[in-house]
Formats: sequence, C-alpha cells, structure tokens
Amino acid sequence: MASVAGFSTFMPSLSCHKPNQTLTRASNFNAVSLAINGKSFPSLKFSSAPSRFRVCCAATPETVNKVCNIVRKQLAVPEDTAVTGESKFATLGADSLDTVEIVMGLEEEFGISVEEESAQSIATVQDAADLIEKLVSKK
Repeated sequence: MASVAGFSTFMPSLSCHKPNQTLTRASNFNAVSLAINGKSFPSLKFSSAPSRFRVCCAATPETVNKVCNIVRKQLAVPEDTAVTGESKFATLGADSLDTVEIVMGLEEEFGISVEEESAQSIATVQDAADLIEKLVSKK
C-alpha cells in the first residue's frame, strides 16, 4: 500500500515489481509513504534533476523543527533569519568547528551517536534531520 503525499508538475513514471508484490505504476508525484508487509517506512521525497531523479527519506516536520532550533541556537542566528530544512550550514555562517558542535548538540538532544563519516556528509538542516531519523529508527 502506498499513499501519494503531493503532486509536482513533472515526474517520469515509476514502476516497481518484486516477487509476491503487485505491479505498481505511479507518475506526477513528489512524495510517497510506504507500508510493506505491515512495516511502515518514512515518506520518500522525489526531486528531479536534469537527467535523473533522486529518492531520499524525508524527516518528520517535528524533527526538522528541532534541528532548526538547535542550529539557530548554536550559530546564534538572528530571529529574523529563516532557518528551514533547505538551509545550508555554510550559508548560515557555520565553519567546521560549528558543524561539530551542532552534531554534538543533536546527539545530546536525540540520544544518538553520529559517526564521523556520517557527520561529514551533513550539509543542510534536512540532511541532519534525515540522519537523525535513520539513527533513531535503528535504536
């Protein structure tokens, strides 16, 4: 069972066929939530690029908001400056030490441990939120 969470202006058709599952074809959407064999998976967000599309896990709005607040506090971002899932740490003025401190704050807030390799791949608030949800789901 899959539910369409939104629509976009263009998306190539997507087909999926696996043993013991029915053929599913969907087009013109930008997000989908999945439940397979009774297990729920986070929403998937599709974004198109010139010659390909990328599928990524989308964190819940609550997680993104918590990460935004931690980043805002850690970087002392003024209240009139928008901090969203798309906000890049570098654009907000973070250097490598700030990023390490943000990761430490996230570890403390969510009770997780982020490996150095994973921490280095975090560039945006959304990247951090997605990683947090992945690590929390493994607990």
